[in-house]
Amino acid sequence: MPELRAQALALLALTDPEEKAAGVRALDLHGRLDAHVRLEEPEGLPGRPERPLLVPPSQVRPRPVNTLAGRATLLHALAHIEFNAINLALDIAWRFDGLPEAFHRDWLRVAQEEALHFTLLRDHLRTLGHDYGDFPGHDALWEMATKTRGDVLARVALVPRTLETRGLDASPPIKAKLVAVGDHRAGEILDVILRDEIGHVALGNHWYRTLCEQRGLDPVATYAALAGTHRAPRPKGPFNVVARRAAGFTEPEIEALLRP
Repeated sequence: MPELRAQALALLALTDPEEKAAGVRALDLHGRLDAHVRLEEPEGLPGRPERPLLVPPSQVRPRPVNTLAGRATLLHALAHIEFNAINLALDIAWRFDGLPEAFHRDWLRVAQEEALHFTLLRDHLRTLGHDYGDFPGHDALWEMATKTRGDVLARVALVPRTLETRGLDASPPIKAKLVAVGDHRAGEILDVILRDEIGHVALGNHWYRTLCEQRGLDPVATYAALAGTHRAPRPKGPFNVVARRAAGFTEPEIEALLRP
């Protein structure tokens, strides 16, 4: 069996969503892992299907969730986020060598949980007569991964701690909308996702602070500098402060977030 980072790279290159998700969920996280080998990046990453069509974020417009089409569109958008999250976790696990083994195993576990989330959402979407790929999606998450491919500190600062943290804020109101129109199964799935995503963001915070400490950097000032350099979007409220605290954001970070 190939070592785990090589397996992560091979899974990242897969284009079939079902095959990718199943392969990630089948990974043996206790298997052999070489944290120091430098792997060669193939062309065509990340592997993804021909559909959904990728369009600018401004062209992905929500529809009223009290219609079947509206619910399907929303669930598709969530499934697309989770499919991208699989790729992001696989990418950080294979790309950055020379880190502790625990770093790579942590992100492979995240990939497994993202694969579960994608599968749950896709299965539910199918009960509505649709499937992944039926609606357009955007590529904002992977665009930030591309920007930060050369620096693991920037990656953990701006993907799990910034873009993916949006899910902590967005999940409760989205769940409320879906449950209000009678989609209780979607509400149950969002509960699972929020629980796991708090843990994923916590890992981002842990490794961000660990790397800052190793480099002798102030976490708050460094985050502001990285966000400016890579043009990360400023988070917009309302914020799920309870979930953000549970995910390990400090009070100075939360105060900075809430500052006008």
